[in-house]
Amino acid sequence: MTIRREIDLPDPCLVVLVGPAGSGKSTLAGRHFGRSEILASDAFRARIGAGEADQAVSRTAFTVLHAALARRLARGLLTVVDATSVTIRPRRSLLERARAARLPAVAVVLALPVEDCLASDAGRPGRHVPPDVIRAQWRAMEESLAVPGRLIAEGFAAVHVLGSRAEIDALTIGRSPVELSRQRRDAARPRNP
Repeated sequence: MTIRREIDLPDPCLVVLVGPAGSGKSTLAGRHFGRSEILASDAFRARIGAGEADQAVSRTAFTVLHAALARRLARGLLTVVDATSVTIRPRRSLLERARAARLPAVAVVLALPVEDCLASDAGRPGRHVPPDVIRAQWRAMEESLAVPGRLIAEGFAAVHVLGSRAEIDALTIGRSPVELSRQRRDAARPRNP
């Protein structure tokens, strides 16, 4: 049996990757999106602190990530946020940025079994996330998915749940250009100082 999964994204939009550490968010982002389109929390921690795992700078890293996100969305650029986003609080602040820019937000949930996430993290070179943290992130993601339509009710225009590595590996992502209104285009145009 061949697994095939297609996602068609409105372009521009905000894409929020949701999943615990080790679920493959960064791999998926790197495979389907350009480097300039991806805002990864780990990369912002590395730029601001002592590396991707430097949790002491997380608050500052997310402040900078959100500022970059707001600017990209205001310009009408498709933007992917690569962070766990397993609870409502971080998703809410991302959705507020999309609403402010009058762009749709799409959630792509990497809902792999927790054992897969743990094995993936253990096999990763360099830093590792503690197993109890991954389990807590996984439970939070599962709680978000337990109520049908919860992510749509939060404000996502679409939610795509990927439940296996095979489904993720077979994924294709297309883009459907969305015409921005003239006012929206003008607001997105860079201004000369």
